[in-house]
Amino acid sequence: MPELPEVEAVCRKLRPHAAGRRVIAMRVLRPGIVAPQQPEFVETQVRGKTISEVRRRGKNILLMFNGHSALHVHLRMTGNLTIAADARLRPATCRAYLELDSEKAIFYEDPRAIGRIRFLTAAETKSLIDSIGPEPLSPAFTVQSFVDAARQSRQPAKLYLMDQSRIAGLGNIYAAEALYEARVNPRKPIGSLSKKKLESLHAHIVAVLSDAVESACTGYSNPQHTGEAEWYPVAVYGREGETCRKCGRKIRRIAQGGRSTYYCPGCQK
Repeated sequence: MPELPEVEAVCRKLRPHAAGRRVIAMRVLRPGIVAPQQPEFVETQVRGKTISEVRRRGKNILLMFNGHSALHVHLRMTGNLTIAADARLRPATCRAYLELDSEKAIFYEDPRAIGRIRFLTAAETKSLIDSIGPEPLSPAFTVQSFVDAARQSRQPAKLYLMDQSRIAGLGNIYAAEALYEARVNPRKPIGSLSKKKLESLHAHIVAVLSDAVESACTGYSNPQHTGEAEWYPVAVYGREGETCRKCGRKIRRIAQGGRSTYYCPGCQK
């Protein structure tokens, strides 16, 4: 699933073409992606609205309209948003598209059609934004707030970092990488970590995501062409059985929360 860096890359590529443009029409080609809303409802609500901002909130993309309503897009595993010069150029994997007053089009592509699009009222948009934790690359993600919140939890460190109500946008890949860099065992209760260790983890979350955003913006095109984290030099993710570059031990994989966690038993004790 695209994480914060990949979703940010999608938003940055979209903003220059979408912000300030009016939606002439929207077409939903795969009804399931807007369920439980009906395609006609979403198309009608979006038609004629001006996109004031392309906003990322965690792993969510919000095409914000004047009046604070929004078109909410979640890419899931294989979704992507692209810009084309003409709506007639849409590919076979296009599941919905918006025609803009610039004559350009925004395509929502998704080979597996498991992403989701929905229209949100102003109140629903605010509720979504408020339900997600602080953005880890924003001033709101301070060392002290992170330490204070973490000390109140008994969740395993990896699961805590992936909880979107705790930290926005941090997913499986970069949570594993940040824990490795901070030398934190992913199974250890996060509240049991020392203040110094939590401060180190905070610093590495910011550093890992900052580097990953830059690499994603340079190399990411979509989940089918550039794999998640492909341009980021992962130290542990996906490297089960390979040698740790720091201590020489073999990278291990365990299951946590239904997902694979990769870590080094030598560095992350």
